[in-house]
Amino acid sequence: MKYVFYVLGILVLTLGISFTIQSDLGTSPFDALLVGLSINVGLTVGSWEIILAFILICCNSFLKRQRPEVLGLLTAFITGIGIDMWLFLLHNLITPELWYSKVVCFGIGLVVIGLGTATYLHTNFAPIPIDRLTLIIQELTRTNIFFSRTFIYLVFLIIAMILHGPIGVGTLLTVCLGGLVLNYFMPFTEKVLDRILTNSSTSPNYAKDKNHSI
Repeated sequence: MKYVFYVLGILVLTLGISFTIQSDLGTSPFDALLVGLSINVGLTVGSWEIILAFILICCNSFLKRQRPEVLGLLTAFITGIGIDMWLFLLHNLITPELWYSKVVCFGIGLVVIGLGTATYLHTNFAPIPIDRLTLIIQELTRTNIFFSRTFIYLVFLIIAMILHGPIGVGTLLTVCLGGLVLNYFMPFTEKVLDRILTNSSTSPNYAKDKNHSI
């Protein structure tokens, strides 16, 4: 059962990412970097998700002084496919032109990203490398998700600006609110998923696996 929520969470996350890209108000710094690379270098946005995931896996391995989490590539692969799929489906369906419709589209995307991320993270199975990095920084600095997420966003914001990614007011809002939204959904999804997964006959070892996760 937890694998169902794992895939569902990623699909919800990538739907949110696609909404922010379609809003044309600016995406999160990391997604702006992906879009910038896609426009300037080539390949799809999802392809760059997989490539950068490999780099981040190496970085996370160095910070944790442990073997690379190769399963992170599986998550990045599903995420990359999800982003490209949603962008293809939403390309002609959602093209907001008025400012308030762009704001609504971006707002939906920001909330959906937080919900999707919190959902799949609580399955404790192969987080996206950037989300694993968020948890590693939280652990190393002994702070909360909001601080670590915001710090990472600021770093990628600088890189995205250098590569001329789609930076806008939405990017600023993501930096300021992205970590807060995720921090809000984390306890909510933990409560709901713990209740479902621990009572599911298909996941009898979930509680045991959870104790060994970061």
